[in-house]
Amino acid sequence: MYDPKYSWNNHINNCIDSSLYSESGSDSDILSYIFGEGGTSSESFSLRTIIPDSNLTIKESSKNLDVPQKYRHLWVQCENCYGLNYKKFLKSKMNICEQCEYHLKMSSSDRIELPIDQGTWNPMDEDMVSIDPIEFYSEEEHYKDRIDSYQRKTGLTEAVQTGIGQLNGIPVAIGVMDFEFMGGSMGSVVGEKITRLIEYATKNCLPLIIVCASGGARMQEGSLSLMQMAKISAALYNYQSNKKLFYVPILTSPTTGGVTASFGMLGDIIIAEPNAYIAFAGKRVIQQTLNKPVPEGVQASEYLFHKGLLDPIVPRNLLKAVLSELFQLHAFFL
Repeated sequence: MYDPKYSWNNHINNCIDSSLYSESGSDSDILSYIFGEGGTSSESFSLRTIIPDSNLTIKESSKNLDVPQKYRHLWVQCENCYGLNYKKFLKSKMNICEQCEYHLKMSSSDRIELPIDQGTWNPMDEDMVSIDPIEFYSEEEHYKDRIDSYQRKTGLTEAVQTGIGQLNGIPVAIGVMDFEFMGGSMGSVVGEKITRLIEYATKNCLPLIIVCASGGARMQEGSLSLMQMAKISAALYNYQSNKKLFYVPILTSPTTGGVTASFGMLGDIIIAEPNAYIAFAGKRVIQQTLNKPVPEGVQASEYLFHKGLLDPIVPRNLLKAVLSELFQLHAFFL
């Protein structure tokens, strides 16, 4: 049980201890591992895990935890505060760090579950894959091999999932980009899937949501990837200006490059997650081009909000309710 007088480190470590016991059945396996294969005692440590009813102390560094490799899957380290989040609890908390409330990255499948009512998701164009249109060559890895590798790793066919679902009973069209698939980069397949989604929403008069998480246009497809910006923007013009329908992009971390420069900033209401990294060019590129430092925080969603570039900044636990209110306000009802 969590005791508030202890730090969050003790709480997380207790969770880890409990899981170690439940998976191993006893502490003998852990003891034998630590004494037989464990880390050295000469390092500098700042965190400690104490196994109950034993004299063993497992010492760990704050940023590079020296623990058995087979137990690393039990927790996720926050990239903002470096706090440990127990993995079993993290999904139920919408991948929000329990310590600093930083919004960690999410898979596209998990993001779909946030706003979409259970059992209403109907995917579109799942079989659409890239065929390496310009036969991009790299000494490190062929583009087609890289695509195959990410398909095996993520279980996806491309860097976006599109489909139809219901949000509190309201039918919606939604596209969700996945940063784990080649950095969420936008190639011809991503552009085509999003364009088809917009055209379907236009034809059926559905509100449209696109969750952006991307490094920009995919360099392995050259100018074809850049043309997706124009194609998607043209489809959105017909959807918004001609049909007078309602489009909401949700900018998550990171949203950069050609996605920011096109459909990421074309929404009727532009929503961003807290502390999301949103930019056109990366910080390093700007500094090398201008030969001057980029001030800290100028590419964070809070700064952009204060400059008028965004509308609301909405945490994940409130996102579904906010979207539902917006759709009802714009005359989309059950």
